[in-house]
Amino acid sequence: MTVRMRHTRSHSNKRRSHHALKGSAFSVCQNCKNEKTPHVICQNCGFYNGRQVVDVLKKLDKKERKKKEKELEEQAEKQGKPLSASELSQKT
Repeated sequence: MTVRMRHTRSHSNKRRSHHALKGSAFSVCQNCKNEKTPHVICQNCGFYNGRQVVDVLKKLDKKERKKKEKELEEQAEKQGKPLSASELSQKT
């Protein structure tokens, strides 16, 4: 058998053009508004499709649980709190 002929740089590069990695697609969690991968439980709050599937706080130790509870309370406070006149003036 004979050795195949050498391919040009452009031919090799055209073949490799399909080897590039694609970027990940993200969606927004309906509950906590954080980014998450589509069709997967939210790692931050444990919700999927509008209902809680996994209790995220259950797996954490005491120190981390307090920190996470405080963080979730702050997020809930931000979402439900109406803006005051001073906050509106700061917002651009």
